[in-house]
Amino acid sequence: MKKIIMAGVILAGVMGSADADTNITPKQLAENLSQVPIKLQGHISNEIEKTKQYQAKQWNKVKSDLLKLKAKFIKQ
Repeated sequence: MKKIIMAGVILAGVMGSADADTNITPKQLAENLSQVPIKLQGHISNEIEKTKQYQAKQWNKVKSDLLKLKAKFIKQ
């Protein structure tokens, strides 16, 4: 399954960057293909970090909302 996904990513990358006027050598193609896993890993790491930041921000908001609600109903 991983091989199929990787082949799809590679094919999409090659198809997306194909121009009629640009000639690419086999060496350049190999270099471009070797960069795909690195770029993919970097993208996933960035998305994970953004998700963690968003979750932390939302958790703080929910905590403060719950404290306000508690203060509203439970008076000491």
